[in-house]
Amino acid sequence: MTLSDINWTEFWTPIQLSLQVALLASVVAVILGVSVAWWMSRRTFRGKMLLETVFMLPLVLPPTVVGFLLLVVLGRKSWLGQYIESIFTEPILFTWWAAVVASTVVAFPLVYQTMKVAFSSIDRDLEDAGRSIGANEWQVFRFISFPLAYSSFLTAYILGFARSLGEFGATLMIAGNIPGKTQTIPTAIYVAVDSGNMIMAWAWTCSMVVISFIMLLVARRKPPH
Repeated sequence: MTLSDINWTEFWTPIQLSLQVALLASVVAVILGVSVAWWMSRRTFRGKMLLETVFMLPLVLPPTVVGFLLLVVLGRKSWLGQYIESIFTEPILFTWWAAVVASTVVAFPLVYQTMKVAFSSIDRDLEDAGRSIGANEWQVFRFISFPLAYSSFLTAYILGFARSLGEFGATLMIAGNIPGKTQTIPTAIYVAVDSGNMIMAWAWTCSMVVISFIMLLVARRKPPH
């Protein structure tokens, strides 16, 4: 098989789906990560370290373990799975939405940790000065904390996007590998190598390298002053 024999529709479909999943998952992970990081960086309570450990677990657990836990939580036998099915009239498992959930879960720790460090490094006197002139917590966050942590926010988003794009194990567990429906680039590469289709495997691998390189290059670029 040569490059001229590549089915370009087959080639582009996993890429489009992966970008779609990564885009949505990274947005959700950033919204949750920024919100939780802001709240946790401003609170001290018993059990905080334990809760933070739970937040970081997806970063160190094998992806298949994360996928198995999500399979149990979102399955038809769980109350959450039944509730989701009652709303959407079908289970979320083995749909591209399941891939979004898996990617969000594994991307969240990176976003959370990056933003928590950023928020913790902000001079509290600046925030207190805002409160002293009547600003509420939302205004303090919007006009003081978030602008000061903006460069970290960009880094957190890009890292979340890149992690979502490369997710394999958890996605395979709860979304499967259905061509044209749930097959992302990592699963497509796995199937291509397993079937001996090295041209397609190399094509998808090169696309991942290019996308990831661009994302990391943007993440490392210093914002203009």
